[in-house]
Amino acid sequence: MNRPDASPAVDRATLLDAYAIDDRTTPRVRMNFVMSLDGAVTLDDRSGGLGDASDRLAMGVLRALADVVLVGLGTVRVEGYGGVRVGREGVAWRREHGLPHQPRIATVSRALDIDAAHPFFAGAVTRPLVITCAASPPARRAALAEVADVIVCGEASVDLGAALAALASAGLSQVLCEGGPHLFGSLLESELVDELCLSLSPTLVGGDAGRIVRGAAEAARRMRLVHALPAGDLLLLRYARER
Repeated sequence: MNRPDASPAVDRATLLDAYAIDDRTTPRVRMNFVMSLDGAVTLDDRSGGLGDASDRLAMGVLRALADVVLVGLGTVRVEGYGGVRVGREGVAWRREHGLPHQPRIATVSRALDIDAAHPFFAGAVTRPLVITCAASPPARRAALAEVADVIVCGEASVDLGAALAALASAGLSQVLCEGGPHLFGSLLESELVDELCLSLSPTLVGGDAGRIVRGAAEAARRMRLVHALPAGDLLLLRYARER
């Protein structure tokens, strides 16, 4: 059973070592998800109900290690993203390692159906990035350009490979993607996923909740286990893509 108010069953130093990035010059896309034992990615339509204090600590560590946190616009709306930041310990680690105090935050969308006053923008501690394509509505692009750096990649749809290249050119080569499943599917279909960091929640959900990946064609994409770290009843898994 999850105990969301309990202390983490694993410490920050252990997680920093477990998720360490040896080479920050090589671009990397990490996916981070929490999932129930029976494969559900949400409980009551949100992922937060599946996690606990250890999962939240792991998310904070992964964000501290990242140059940019990438999330699909649908997930921004559903999960209530706003004011994404790392805490005091994460800021201290980043400062010690010569990184900006906070990672950037980015979202990707073709339709750009979000208000510029949304907490994703209004509560941001660094100027957000919006990744879109040339076919996105010009008026919405212009409105969001007032509160974010808008990057146009692709014509009729977002070219995720070009988007990642643009981020890397801006010094944002270590990408942490927090979903949602459709964005994960698009990245997977384009062979752009390097790691999956999965918190396996000790929960059985049932129902018709979705999986962590949507929209990618069926194929066997082999991953290599990097670690399986028990954190109380929750299991923190890190997999790397076999290339």
